[in-house]
Amino acid sequence: MISVRKTVIKYRMIIDEMTSSIRKWLTEEGSETSKEDLHLKVEDIFFDKYDAKSIEVSEIRIVIDSVYRRVSSKYGILNDALNDVNINEIMVNGPEKIFIERCRELVEIDDAFTSEKEIEDIIRMFSNDVHREVNEANPIVDARLPQGYRVNGVLKNVALNGPILTIRKFSESGIELDDLIKYGSITYECRKLLSSLVSAGYNIFISGGTSSGKTTFLNALVSSIGKNERVIVIEDSSELKINHLNNKVHMECRAANSIGKGEITMEQLIRTSLRMRPDRIIVGEVRGKEVVDMIQAMNTGHEGSMSTGHGNSIKGMLNRLETMYLMESNISIYSVKNQIANAIDIFVHLRRDSSGKRGVVEVAELVGFDGKDYILNYLFVTDQRGNLTSTNNGLVDRDRLERSDLGKTI
Repeated sequence: MISVRKTVIKYRMIIDEMTSSIRKWLTEEGSETSKEDLHLKVEDIFFDKYDAKSIEVSEIRIVIDSVYRRVSSKYGILNDALNDVNINEIMVNGPEKIFIERCRELVEIDDAFTSEKEIEDIIRMFSNDVHREVNEANPIVDARLPQGYRVNGVLKNVALNGPILTIRKFSESGIELDDLIKYGSITYECRKLLSSLVSAGYNIFISGGTSSGKTTFLNALVSSIGKNERVIVIEDSSELKINHLNNKVHMECRAANSIGKGEITMEQLIRTSLRMRPDRIIVGEVRGKEVVDMIQAMNTGHEGSMSTGHGNSIKGMLNRLETMYLMESNISIYSVKNQIANAIDIFVHLRRDSSGKRGVVEVAELVGFDGKDYILNYLFVTDQRGNLTSTNNGLVDRDRLERSDLGKTI
């Protein structure tokens, strides 16, 4: 079977010339053109301008299809992947390397861009959609599109193998804990415990590596919050789909404009959320100095608050929280550890394995701080076969469970 990628690379000049010509024609027409008429126009231009006898029939089909896909959609060859509900991530590593994650499997697709310019034009298009500026002086854009995509683009002046574009798509409906049981990401026993802990108001922190499913899992946990509680949701880029809450405030950080003005940071939003009479505060992800405000919020009576962060284990996440806290504070490590131990009740750690499966691998109760180290009570761990199993350790702090009458079932 002939390769689309190789054909696009071989005839990239023809594809670019035809694409430019048809876009000019569409602009001059000034009216909508049907898909059929547009496809016929692509075919007419090809056979009028180029020697079809010198090109194989299978290659002609690919060239015509490649041009049509570029002129029929704003996002060109990425349009089909963006509309495919089974694809949740698109990764472009330069013109000739395009990867997708479909149904949890990472695969390289047989397609290519004609040039680095074509990728950068799409990056700029995404940036314009959210009124961001990307250029050689500002070569990185990280934005959320109205469609719910999270887009990260890097121009070629800092990306050695050509422009880089990463698009993560999020489900409009969101995923619930019962869905995660079906996917094998969590056991029924663990789901029952975590759901009860959320309902009872335990502060929960979710850790894991990149693309381990932290945001998806947080979204699932939030579904256990009572619908009449007042919840403040704070994110760097809006990803959480929380539809069941009646009294919800959803805030998003904002980058500075082209002259360096107007930035709204995570720590600013956390601080202002404390004046909004929250029952709970949900922080999408902590990466830096906002950890201080998050810990303070959890320590000041906002029971049931939740957040996520990058870490390779529960202990590793605790060390990262300490480091982020110390970078923005002059207090002693003893005080930092003590504040973290008082703020967070439950840690859940997620991992994405080599097959692409995402799931919970550790759940631990942070019992306290003994003056030297944290006291962790592991509730669930992964056995040698990779299965999540209960340690049969009981929860040490059962006070909130008992007050909420959930203690009888856990």
